[in-house]
Amino acid sequence: MSPTDILNLFQGVATMVTGDPMIAIGRIILIAVGITLVFLGAKGTLEPLIMIPMGVGMASVNAAVLYLTATTTGTIFIDPMVSDPAKLLDALQINFLQPIYTFTFSNGLIACLLFMGIGVITDVGYIMMAPFSSMLIAIFAELGTILTFPIAVWMGLTYKEAAAISVVGGADGPMVLFTSLILAKDLFVPITIVAYLYLSLTYGGYPYLIRLLVPKRLRGIKMDLKNIPKISRSEKITFSIITCTILCLLFPVAAPLFMSFFVGVIIKESNVKRFVEFIEGPVLYGSTFFLGLLLGVLCEAYTILNPKVLTLLILGMIALLISGIGGIIGGYIMYFLTRGKFNPAIGIAGVSCVPTTAKVAQKEIQKVNRNAIILPYAMGPNISGVITTAIIAAIFVTILR
Repeated sequence: MSPTDILNLFQGVATMVTGDPMIAIGRIILIAVGITLVFLGAKGTLEPLIMIPMGVGMASVNAAVLYLTATTTGTIFIDPMVSDPAKLLDALQINFLQPIYTFTFSNGLIACLLFMGIGVITDVGYIMMAPFSSMLIAIFAELGTILTFPIAVWMGLTYKEAAAISVVGGADGPMVLFTSLILAKDLFVPITIVAYLYLSLTYGGYPYLIRLLVPKRLRGIKMDLKNIPKISRSEKITFSIITCTILCLLFPVAAPLFMSFFVGVIIKESNVKRFVEFIEGPVLYGSTFFLGLLLGVLCEAYTILNPKVLTLLILGMIALLISGIGGIIGGYIMYFLTRGKFNPAIGIAGVSCVPTTAKVAQKEIQKVNRNAIILPYAMGPNISGVITTAIIAAIFVTILR
């Protein structure tokens, strides 16, 4: 067989050899990144639930480029931009992940399913036991979302694009997906990828931020666990349905997310076991798996080599950094208001990567004082952050759409 025949047989190699050298280099880099994410996820360095399927998808899609016609190349995984009904029907029959993408991802449904699952594993009693400190810290932890917007506009993004990437500061992946899908559909793939890559790194980066901004003597402050009020199930259900209704009334554009989150909470508190098992099992983990897989498959070199992606990477990092600093500022405010009885390191939990940032705070505090248990106080701002992020995202969408 001639070299040409061999290349025609192994089209993944052929498209790399005969195509644009920059795209070929990008594909090789992304294959390497995908393999790395799989190993880091398997080791537990990064979040395995997202990173393993995302890494496999990223490596596979960049390897599996083939000739679709004599002059065009692509894959048979997903076509994220197809919208013409006739073409979409063809894509649904050819691209094997297209039905999942079209019916759950491109319309934001997967974000709602994830929120429902988060609701089922969330205890809103943590907010109710300390509502003032929880909301105060959560509001300060949105500093990255607020300040990144003007920075993004200054860096050349449109208002809609700037708003979409700014929501990364809330550290809420489904919210980023939902917002970018509405405001910046042409960039929602790279924005969502940036968001989930960085959210997985909060375990690695935020501990250093806590150590930098909170001295050891303050990190060792013990919280009062004896006088924590007990919140009944009926109180939690009442809080959830009233809060859900008010938020839907004020911000209808985000109503699907509010409803999904609070229906999960109410099902949990109502102890409807069959629903709880279904939502926290197949729904939550199934959605998480396919979200990771789809994000990986959407990481094609053509998408990632968009010149705006570097800007998005920088802005995502800025947003999460400022939000972390803002949360700790909120923790310090509570420290001074309580005359030194509140551990300021709890502030990092206001960045609503539930429950990652709350666990980060607990872990860093216990390194200094093994007897310091702050998780109940950290979960309040953590859950409040979900609500504040949804509110800010809803404001962005309402004003800019």
